[in-house]
Amino acid sequence: MKILFIGDVIGEPGRKTVARQVPRLVRERGVDCVIANAENAAGGFGVTPDVARELFAAGVHVLTSGNHIWDKKEIIDYIKDEPRLLRPANYPKGVPGLGRVVVTTTAGEKVGVVQVMGRVSMPTVDCPFRVVRHEVEAVKQEARTVIVDMHAEATSEKMAMGWYLDGEVSGVFGTHTHVQTADERILPKGTAYLTDVGMVGPTESVIGIKKEIAIEKFLSQMPRRFEVAPGPCVFSAVLLDVDTTVGKALSIERLRIMD
Repeated sequence: MKILFIGDVIGEPGRKTVARQVPRLVRERGVDCVIANAENAAGGFGVTPDVARELFAAGVHVLTSGNHIWDKKEIIDYIKDEPRLLRPANYPKGVPGLGRVVVTTTAGEKVGVVQVMGRVSMPTVDCPFRVVRHEVEAVKQEARTVIVDMHAEATSEKMAMGWYLDGEVSGVFGTHTHVQTADERILPKGTAYLTDVGMVGPTESVIGIKKEIAIEKFLSQMPRRFEVAPGPCVFSAVLLDVDTTVGKALSIERLRIMD
């Protein structure tokens, strides 16, 4: 089975790039399941119901998120009824939505997706390492193929999660920093790993934001309203091939496509 995991989608430019690239990659590379991080897909901060539906219509099967999931208040009611939009599983009990889902591909194969969020320089949440065990065990009741989105700031925390789950899941992929790393590998027990998948967003920017605004913010330290940059985009993703009989990774390919 081939799984395409897409990095943080940034605003309208990122969504349009997803709409152009996903159908092509599905057709040319034989992709069976598409996962994308959508926490910055609405104006660079958060996700709305319309934006989620737009990404699903583009061919994405599961949307993950992160610390910006609640930035658009209208998502609170939507996430209660849309299991394919995940929020980090290690938010406190009682928070709307779920941190795991199992979807079925057109070929009838099941894929489990789990999302957790790191705690280093991030909002205060429950321990991702303790929570992820429970979530992985739950989806493995239905699916051998399991993908984990580790939404975190610290590379060390993401790496620790990769090693922690080696052999237990098919892939552990980091999101949040919007900068793609070059350390893709298959760990010794069969789990594919990449510290950060990167972003789908404007190349002439500071992690997707207009560079002039970001520079002024650093210079002045005064509050500024961030805006998504215009221009051509980079499509950052990872393509994973999984042996579905055992749920182990066969290959991992890092993608960086100029759109």
